[in-house]
Amino acid sequence: MHIYLNGEAKNTSCTNLLELIQELALEGKRFAVEQNEMIISKSKLAHTPICADDHIEIIHAVGGG
Repeated sequence: MHIYLNGEAKNTSCTNLLELIQELALEGKRFAVEQNEMIISKSKLAHTPICADDHIEIIHAVGGG
């Protein structure tokens, strides 16, 4: 399926947002997800399907100092 991830075209076989987070190895890290301009809470990731041409933005915190 074709989606847009952080503004770039991407093909994925993931069916929901949690699978996408796992594919990107972000599970357990600090991040925020927006799908089609709506913020999705972490508790709803597994129940939020990904559809063709969805626009998904994922921001994750990077430590440093």
